Amino acid sequence: MDLSRYGFGAAPIGNLFTAVDDATARAAVDAAYDAGIRLFDTAPHYGLGLSERRLGAALAGRPRDSYTLSTKVGRLLVPSTRGSAARDDEGFDVPADLRRVRDYSREGVRRSLEESLERLGLDRVDIALIHDPDDHWEQAVSEAYPALAELRAQGVVTAIGAGMNQWEMLARFVRETDLDVVMLAGRHTLLDQSGARELLPLCRERGVRVLAAGVFNSGLLATHEPSGTYDYAPAPGSLLARAREIAAVCERHGVTLPQAALAFPLRHPAVASVVAGARSAAEVTRNAALAARPVPGELWSDLAAEGLIS
Repeated sequence: MDLSRYGFGAAPIGNLFTAVDDATARAAVDAAYDAGIRLFDTAPHYGLGLSERRLGAALAGRPRDSYTLSTKVGRLLVPSTRGSAARDDEGFDVPADLRRVRDYSREGVRRSLEESLERLGLDRVDIALIHDPDDHWEQAVSEAYPALAELRAQGVVTAIGAGMNQWEMLARFVRETDLDVVMLAGRHTLLDQSGARELLPLCRERGVRVLAAGVFNSGLLATHEPSGTYDYAPAPGSLLARAREIAAVCERHGVTLPQAALAFPLRHPAVASVVAGARSAAEVTRNAALAARPVPGELWSDLAAEGLIS
């Protein structure tokens, strides 16, 4: 399975934090494809299915073998009884006409994928990831994983894995199961390299490819003058100061902070792709331009010498 070095994260076109219209979302996907990005990642969780519907519509008509599509299992979408005026309370600016129900059962996995295919308007997905099973390890490993392994053996999906915002349980998955890929969000970035201590070496040893997501830590590293959120919450002052120190070192080498944030994860041989979310064509174009610029090796040496990266 070919994976482009950079992937398109479709949470923002599911109205993460802020709503975008259909045309803007479509233009973002088009810009990613035109920039050579061939890995597209989504999930039912993103906008209560809105991300999947928009991504599928934007990819419709493109050769199916020309891109790799990843979606996730673990959250089923069921009708809500909160009323037509209710809004989603999990970070997406969408009506709460549906609600998420955690389900890592064998039946839940199959139903989730069937419903994802319906929303996407596709006949298959390439990668299926167990999504955020933090408090559901037993059911995820005893039911969700075997269900995905069966679907892989049947050729229904090409690769299976897990996607989380922590590395510890991902490492346990890699040790105890036969995954092809893991998506590690926010734990192998300029501000947090905790995933590199154990998970990334383990993945390299076991031949599991890593998709590094959340490389901007939800916003703090997205601009050269650090601001905004860290892991989807207001950034603590200590991390804001650290990001500014990193930006100052980057500046000495003619590199911007987001440019370094995109380049950093790919330095590890276990990382196959960096998945960056974008909500507009302008954001995609900016990220593609940053990714194309070379980053001098001396930058990493200086950051390490100053104790800013491990």
